[in-house]
Amino acid sequence: MAMLTVFTPAYNRAHTLKRTYDSLCRQTCKDFCWLIIDDGSTDNTRQVVKEWIDDRVIPIRYIYQQNQGMHGAHNTAYRNIDTELNVCIDSDDYMPDDAVERILVCWKESHDEHVAGIIGLDITTEGQLLGTKFPLGMKTTTLYGFYEAGGKGDKKMVYRTDVITRYPEYPLFEGEKYVGLAYKYMLIDHDYTLVTLNHPLVIVDYQTEGSSYNMYKQYWNNPRGFAFFRKTEMKTATKLIRKLQICTHYVSSSIISKNFHFISESPEKLLTVLCIPSGFALSVLIWSKVKRNSKMKKVDSMIGEKFEE
Repeated sequence: MAMLTVFTPAYNRAHTLKRTYDSLCRQTCKDFCWLIIDDGSTDNTRQVVKEWIDDRVIPIRYIYQQNQGMHGAHNTAYRNIDTELNVCIDSDDYMPDDAVERILVCWKESHDEHVAGIIGLDITTEGQLLGTKFPLGMKTTTLYGFYEAGGKGDKKMVYRTDVITRYPEYPLFEGEKYVGLAYKYMLIDHDYTLVTLNHPLVIVDYQTEGSSYNMYKQYWNNPRGFAFFRKTEMKTATKLIRKLQICTHYVSSSIISKNFHFISESPEKLLTVLCIPSGFALSVLIWSKVKRNSKMKKVDSMIGEKFEE
């Protein structure tokens, strides 16, 4: 059995998956398998993946499901992973050629029952580091501990499968497709640390249709998922300024979802009450951003149709 599962949630990304596949074929260490969770794609993802499976260059498992969003695809992945370690590489991202080798060497040298996994670096396609490296003296950290200590930028986590499957699955809300993946990471932070690895484990290439580019729309379309996430985050944050920001977002999501019991449901009731004005203002801002972007897309579409005439 392989030591590591690289899993990739995919939704209509046949045009970017080839780059992920090629990077896995180039890995200097082949002690891994690739698990693809097809989250209801309507493009030719299934056919493309079947060709790669038939080529037998690397071991590939393919699972199709009805669209549930990124967090739903993660739930399915965790139910089906049987290796000691796992790492998510998104369908628009890929791995440096030595990433798997770096992960396994690091784990062999530093794994411990109190350690949940490894936290490494993200870089762009131009080779630019996202955020900051880990300080030389920081051998272990938690994800939120790193950020509260002043760390910045997206980071890539490699988790022990027996640890990450010990915690509750991401909830699914009817009509919504988003719950922050950090929900599980926050729970793990309470009980475990992560070994730091100052080496890039993923090369990111954010797509314009991806969630990173459409956060206002995500806020508007998935308010219950965001409110759930914020309630969990309230219990994790230690700095007052951060708690105020979280409560503001929680109030905003509650207003958008028309949940008028949000104060009684909040783990930080007093701070939540204090953040009602800022939360209301944020909900108005989100509404205006979504409305503006919708109008801009409509205008772009009309212009495009005019040129085609």
